[in-house]
Amino acid sequence: MTIKIGFVVAEFNRDITYQMEILGEEHAKFLGAEVTEKIYVPGAYDMPLAIKKLLENKDIDAVVTVGCVIEGDTSHDEVVVAQVTRKMTDLSLEYGKPVALGISGPGMTRMQAMERMDYAKRAVEAAVKIVQRV
Repeated sequence: MTIKIGFVVAEFNRDITYQMEILGEEHAKFLGAEVTEKIYVPGAYDMPLAIKKLLENKDIDAVVTVGCVIEGDTSHDEVVVAQVTRKMTDLSLEYGKPVALGISGPGMTRMQAMERMDYAKRAVEAAVKIVQRV
């Protein structure tokens, strides 16, 4: 059985999330999983509705989020990540499918974000493992 994964990808900081998306997709292939659907959203905060749509699809086994939230002059980055991760957990439990965290941040610089592009790869690995074990 091939594990089918949906990606929700943030377009904000697209220069970074594009690379994260590619790494995540390549790792899915390496693990024998398949990214069958992608939904692009403006930013990480906008992910929950797209996650829900993918979870409602009976052909999707897991959802991987791909995003990058860089520190600014305010605590906005902390608020964004706290809210989206809370809702990701709620949706995962509601639908009984993994929603893996591939969002880097908060509290990081652009340089740190570039060093953390493997977060999407890690999220794919987590999603696949959870589908296999649960």
